[in-house]
Amino acid sequence: MTGTPTLNAAPQPLLIVDDLSVHRGAAKILDRVKLTVEKGETLALVGESGAGKSTIATALMGLLTGAKVEGHAELEGTGDLLSLPSKQLVKLRGQRISMIFQDAGAALNPAYTVGRQLISALRRNLGLSRRDARERAIDLFSSVGINDAEARLSAFPHQLSGGMQQRVMVAIALACNPDLLLADEPTSALDVTIQAQIVRLILSQTRARGASCIFVLHDLALASQSCDRIVVLYAGQVVECGPARDVLERHRHPYTRQLKSCVLEIGRQDLEAPEGTVPSHDSMPPGCRFATRCPRALPRCAAEMPPLTPACDDRDGASDHAFACWNPE
Repeated sequence: MTGTPTLNAAPQPLLIVDDLSVHRGAAKILDRVKLTVEKGETLALVGESGAGKSTIATALMGLLTGAKVEGHAELEGTGDLLSLPSKQLVKLRGQRISMIFQDAGAALNPAYTVGRQLISALRRNLGLSRRDARERAIDLFSSVGINDAEARLSAFPHQLSGGMQQRVMVAIALACNPDLLLADEPTSALDVTIQAQIVRLILSQTRARGASCIFVLHDLALASQSCDRIVVLYAGQVVECGPARDVLERHRHPYTRQLKSCVLEIGRQDLEAPEGTVPSHDSMPPGCRFATRCPRALPRCAAEMPPLTPACDDRDGASDHAFACWNPE
């Protein structure tokens, strides 16, 4: 007899990152980062420059050089991304996991037309004929809002605007319908009028494909408007994480509050940026790394790292909202 199947079993996350640490010499750039990404979910990594957001993305892609990577990153159906042989990882890039880089102009090869770069990716990863790959490339360019898509195939990167270059990068990243897209501050080199267009484009394209997305962002407000969940990082440590609304409106960590206080709003004058600077990676305190700048720091904070603690809200009950602080708000 066969056993009774379990009903309503919780689906497994697409990605589980556990104790991800990155060392460069004696410096610990990432410190035991934990996060999960559900299927079809959009997750934001937010924090100041140097928080480790882009390092997480490049580590997952296997693109870090000169660094020691520890921990596990289980992508459904592939095993641990961090321990895969390079040949296997190369096969996954584009097909299961893909990335949009900050500066599209630098990421695109200036010696080749954008059409050739997209078509070569389609032929290499999907085994399409030249004709089929060209037709798919035209469809992809059209889907990401590139006008006169067929003619644009013959353009070199420098002949396109920054916004158009980023649309090409989106098309290349989504060409093979990856399960997970990493968007590493894809709007940082664009003006504000184009930034919102690119964010909406990435969200609409990933959701239409049922793909998951990790957004690397500086802007907590943009993250809360665009993403399902938020992970707040400070100096390589996760200090708070949870549903976007919880993190924005019911935050418990002092750093999250100060990040929110930096958001510009019409009529607001009480901006409150964190005082001081991020300590050097060579001289981090053994406990909470925000302790050197935190207005609520206790002696314990600098000596002992606080664990991620579930936040329980009386109105909604327990959720996956968690924070790491010995003296929360």
